[in-house]
Amino acid sequence: MKKKREIVALALLPLIYLYIMVLPPVFFLGLLFLISGAAQMEFYSMYGVKRPFGFLGVSAGWLLLYAVYAGWNDLHLLLVLFFLAFVLFRLFDSVAGPGHALSDIAPVAVGFFYIPLILSLQIAIRDSGPEWIIFIGATVWASDSFAYYIGKNFGRRKLYPSVSPKKTVEGAIGSMAGGTLAGVLIKILLIESMTVRQVLVVGFFIGCIAVLGDLTESMFKRDSGVKDSSSLIPGHGGVLDKIDGMLFVTPVVYTVVRFVAQ
Repeated sequence: MKKKREIVALALLPLIYLYIMVLPPVFFLGLLFLISGAAQMEFYSMYGVKRPFGFLGVSAGWLLLYAVYAGWNDLHLLLVLFFLAFVLFRLFDSVAGPGHALSDIAPVAVGFFYIPLILSLQIAIRDSGPEWIIFIGATVWASDSFAYYIGKNFGRRKLYPSVSPKKTVEGAIGSMAGGTLAGVLIKILLIESMTVRQVLVVGFFIGCIAVLGDLTESMFKRDSGVKDSSSLIPGHGGVLDKIDGMLFVTPVVYTVVRFVAQ
């Protein structure tokens, strides 16, 4: 397992770096399409969402991402229309009838708001500079890696056993350390618009938030009775398993880009 994690990371990270830093923004939109669609389908599969409802949720997510990329106005109206579409689609499902309507609609709506809506913030983040996307990826990856290795080797005290029995307080401290170190490294290499002191605070906060993102997905997985969102990535689980921390960190970095890094 350990070797698989290292091999996959070493193979993917340089390619992802070049893809984000060198190619035009539309290619990043395509990457978001792939990540969002795969993560949504994994989420819907976890909760046994019917395939037509899953396709509706993924399509709505793609349309939202494109709308943000294209600069459409009245996005709040688009969100309202998506929600009504979910409800009406269920209403006219004559086979299912009215029974369990809310339990059919809820996972589709939650998956939509949980994944593509949050990921859409990365479009605005990238417009401020592709280095900020690298900042997100590096800090989250370092937080996850430090949490995994420190928790595995030194973890003694359980963090939140009812949600994630294997996560430890020591692993959470490792996450904070990883986020802080990675934030400082990326600042030195790529980012000039923040001071080291600011990056220390932001990196530490990201390390904390990444733990919450991991715990949130653990909550969903325990609720749905699965171990991993999928087995798509060897040694890592599914796409949703890899972006759980990123989903929580993205709003933090968006806030930093908008109000701190000027």
